[in-house]
Amino acid sequence: MFDAIVVGARCAGSPAAMLLARKGYKVLLLDRATFPSDTISTHVIWPHGAEVLDRWGLLDRLAATGCPPVALDMTFDVGPVALKGGVTNTNRGRGGFCPRRTILDKLLVDAAVEGGVELREQFVLEDLLWDRGRVAGIRGRTRSGLRIEERGRTVVGADGVHSRVAAAVGAEEYEHHPPLTTFYYTYYSGFEADDIEQYVRDGCGAACFPTHEGLTLIATVWPSGRFREIRTDIEAHVREVDESLPSLADRLLSAKREEPWVGTAGVPNYFRKPYGPGWALVGDAGYDKDPLTAQGISDAFMDAEGLAQALDDGLSGRRAIDDALADYQAARDRRAAPMYHFTCELARLEPPPPPMQQLFGALARNHEGTNMFFSAITGSIPLAEFMNPETMGRLMQGQRSL
Repeated sequence: MFDAIVVGARCAGSPAAMLLARKGYKVLLLDRATFPSDTISTHVIWPHGAEVLDRWGLLDRLAATGCPPVALDMTFDVGPVALKGGVTNTNRGRGGFCPRRTILDKLLVDAAVEGGVELREQFVLEDLLWDRGRVAGIRGRTRSGLRIEERGRTVVGADGVHSRVAAAVGAEEYEHHPPLTTFYYTYYSGFEADDIEQYVRDGCGAACFPTHEGLTLIATVWPSGRFREIRTDIEAHVREVDESLPSLADRLLSAKREEPWVGTAGVPNYFRKPYGPGWALVGDAGYDKDPLTAQGISDAFMDAEGLAQALDDGLSGRRAIDDALADYQAARDRRAAPMYHFTCELARLEPPPPPMQQLFGALARNHEGTNMFFSAITGSIPLAEFMNPETMGRLMQGQRSL
């Protein structure tokens, strides 16, 4: 009997399993993949996500892989105005990272195993076990094809947007929005980018993320309704966007694409109730939004911490587990909702309204204000600390000190 069975071993599952094992619980971690392996991702760990890695003792290990720090001198270009600044108030000013998932996910899996987690790769979940209306374990197939059952006090779904755990328990969805953007990305060598660059235009956008081995991930985004059109000739549609961004197009002339295009039609936007009798959800399995603001990995880290604490409170008997998990849901939603709604608006890829254009103009003349803007849109400070009438008013009046 395991205290927790965690299904999914990437950015939410491995940390949740690791944190529980470090508290002395017997934890089984399952994934249908083997590690290292790749997955579609924005790659970004914002500074507040790096701060979480530091709490776990894993930040130096990631930095040692040769991934360059980012979010210290970013560009946010909306056409008439290009803002330059960074997140200086989080992670002791050390920035964040954009690691390849082959490296990051293996690091997280290894940390879980080092913490005492039992890992089973190439394991396919087939069903949940039930006992008097409560989830009591899992049934699945090992890499050799053997069908087995395992029992657990709690089964945690960390298996992403298409979570089989969420589907099996019928997790309630709320605040749902359909996919908003479609995107494709690849990796270039010889592309000069010292930090993250984001370009937002009417109906399209692009972003550059420096990553491992001197490569730069360059992503291009359009409304999700154009997916079928875009995928018929990815290269031509990407080139059309690139040519509308001269600073990007000029550097691509001397760059070389190193890998095939990777993309998706888009992801649904939703919250799911993340707990019930004998089960819980974490990461994208419980809450997801458009990748335009690249919050997924950092959110997964914070979600893993919140869930591990709630499960510890409940499994240890310090609190009723339903009360602890209800508080986990409430805290998650309070933290995530402002960025969720901001992301859904931004992902419409519409021109900024006149008040926002005026704000960008004011920020271009205010370095402190620009840094605060970057801290807000990356999630290092709550959006409300920046996007409120008092702060907006001071910025529009040209006040330097906020």
